[in-house]
Amino acid sequence: MVAHEPFSDRSPSISPTIGAFLRTYNDGLPDDRRQDLYAVAALVVGSARGRTVERRRVNCCLAFAFAHGTGLPSARASLAMATPEPAGAWAAMAALETEAHADALALVDELVALGHRRRGRLMADRRTPDAEVLPTA
Repeated sequence: MVAHEPFSDRSPSISPTIGAFLRTYNDGLPDDRRQDLYAVAALVVGSARGRTVERRRVNCCLAFAFAHGTGLPSARASLAMATPEPAGAWAAMAALETEAHADALALVDELVALGHRRRGRLMADRRTPDAEVLPTA
């Protein structure tokens, strides 16, 4: 609805990898945490990009799943991975199983930034206040 498209959980304007992550993650969240995903809805509209960007997103999801999981998908995660975009679903299950909510939201930001045409500016705007700022030449 935000993208002014017919209602669907598989919008063509949203990255399939990000969509798989968010569908799986949304379905596993309790109601209070699910509210945090409203802000993500507008962020992911227009995130669909080509194969190169999707491969990078898949790699990010796999790295996230390995970092937050046991290394192999749990039985529950294996069921979620029976989707066309298993890496996103696996990352979401790892976040749910380890209750890594803040990290999951940060992953969505990172996945969107991978396809952002002006990535440098987007990432610079997200610096933490205590981040070291190096002088530019």
